[in-house]
Amino acid sequence: MVTPGQLLKMIVSLGSRRPAAGQPAALDALFRELAAKRPRRPPQEVENEIWAIWASHPDQAAGQRLELATRAIAREELARARRLIEPLVGEYPHWSEAWNKRATISYLEGRDTECFADIRRTLELEPRHFGAVCGFAQACLRRGEKAAALTGFEVALTINPHLTGVWPAVHDLRESLSVSIH
Repeated sequence: MVTPGQLLKMIVSLGSRRPAAGQPAALDALFRELAAKRPRRPPQEVENEIWAIWASHPDQAAGQRLELATRAIAREELARARRLIEPLVGEYPHWSEAWNKRATISYLEGRDTECFADIRRTLELEPRHFGAVCGFAQACLRRGEKAAALTGFEVALTINPHLTGVWPAVHDLRESLSVSIH
């Protein structure tokens, strides 16, 4: 079992971690572009390309199953989404996005312990996964752990400063805590 405190320590150290072997090399250039103050393309376009790479898989059938699970999550068909994701995590344990989707399902089901464990695995494979870091922050927020949530959101913004929906949460948390801890 991973605790929120243990996961927070990992998240704070993400900048010193490299992605696991086998992560698509194209992501390196995309993350450099995304981190630029003035990316040469709209940041949302770069972010969408990152998400598309994360969701893709050499096995087309696996990619299609992940897409079906993603759609099921969007429709709040969580039992169906879980039935689609569980085999993917087992068959492709090095696919960070399968772990991230399972973390999302657990979060939506209110199963924070499982959510944190899957976020940890996602970040072991892909430490630049700003979606997983934001998921951690959201789960902390739900638990009333504002300082951990703020740190998570701030780390996500160091990876992707163009997460426009995160900036208001950071502002509100800073106001409520009266200090930035990261």
